[in-house]
Amino acid sequence: MAKEFGINKSKIEKRMSSKMDSELVNLIVKLKKTNPVVAKELARPKRRWPAVNLKDIDMLKGDVLIAGKVLSAGDLSEPKRIVAWSISEKALGKIKNVKGTFVSIIDEVKKNPELNGLDILR
Repeated sequence: MAKEFGINKSKIEKRMSSKMDSELVNLIVKLKKTNPVVAKELARPKRRWPAVNLKDIDMLKGDVLIAGKVLSAGDLSEPKRIVAWSISEKALGKIKNVKGTFVSIIDEVKKNPELNGLDILR
């Protein structure tokens, strides 16, 4: 069983200093207070962000948050609300085919600052 390490806010701030995307930095600053787990995921280097396939999302019940990119391998069996930083064109088409929705993390934080009701998929 892996030990879960605490969220180190000073480490998040150190990682933010190397980010060039101002929208991403602003989002991390907002989430640091309301949802530090997601802030920590987004503060990591982008090359280490998760890339999650639709087949993995389909195994979960309810709405999903991914601090990374959604890819198109697999299909969804039921409509889901997927919140992520980015998505591939094919994955977006497959989500719309089953009447699901995709929302960017930035838009979701405007409506739901604590990101309540979402399962975080890493």
